[in-house]
Amino acid sequence: MSQNHSNCLALAEEVPVALVFNGISHAVMMTSPVHLEDFALGFALTEGLIDHPSQLYGVDITHQPNGIELQLEVAAQSEARLKERRRSMAGRTGCGVCGADSLNQVKLALPQAPEVHIDVDAMHRAHAHMRALQPLKLQTGATHAAAWSDASGQITLLREDVGRHNALDKLIGALFKSSTDMQQGFICITSRASFEMVQKTVMSGAGVLTAVSAPTRLAVEMAEQHNLALAGLVRGNSFTAYSHSSRFMTTQPIAAQA
Repeated sequence: MSQNHSNCLALAEEVPVALVFNGISHAVMMTSPVHLEDFALGFALTEGLIDHPSQLYGVDITHQPNGIELQLEVAAQSEARLKERRRSMAGRTGCGVCGADSLNQVKLALPQAPEVHIDVDAMHRAHAHMRALQPLKLQTGATHAAAWSDASGQITLLREDVGRHNALDKLIGALFKSSTDMQQGFICITSRASFEMVQKTVMSGAGVLTAVSAPTRLAVEMAEQHNLALAGLVRGNSFTAYSHSSRFMTTQPIAAQA
């Protein structure tokens, strides 16, 4: 079979990125080397290493022959927490818990998500517009995206990465840097809603997570327990509400998970 090489897509960059907090090496993640300051802030927040962006004083990005190092300067209380939870993670693409020292580190102590209601038409509108806003996806076909939509269905922020967890961390970091009101919109992702994606969304303070693919059982249980409205299989004009279905406002019947 002949191949038309002129139509081949570009290849996505996948780089080891080390996160070092106050000189303490914490994790190495395989990451797209863009929006790394957003990634650093989002990762620190969603991993529970800092409680507020003000506890991250600065990020130095150092390019090395074998990857990139992010040197994060954090508050003293955050450093103490890091030492307590210290783990060495060799992160693979799409891996959220690689290298955790114990089972207790897999599930974080989570707050309750705010009660947020969204319009179903706005949700579909946001997902329909996402592809055109993903330059890396259009160039390579190999990246995930996480986006923030306002209540009307307009995408206001989007981040891409070879790893779905990384894309969400980048988005969350960007949302905090822009002082976004997390109760005035919802998160859209181009992947499945695993428990890590639910966990990171709850840690961000958002109230709704909407995903192109289906969630896992643990993700649904976590969303129910922590007050997060979760929708999956958001495609075309259909979706499934997996938790808190009454928060998806529509005049059409909703397929609710039993």
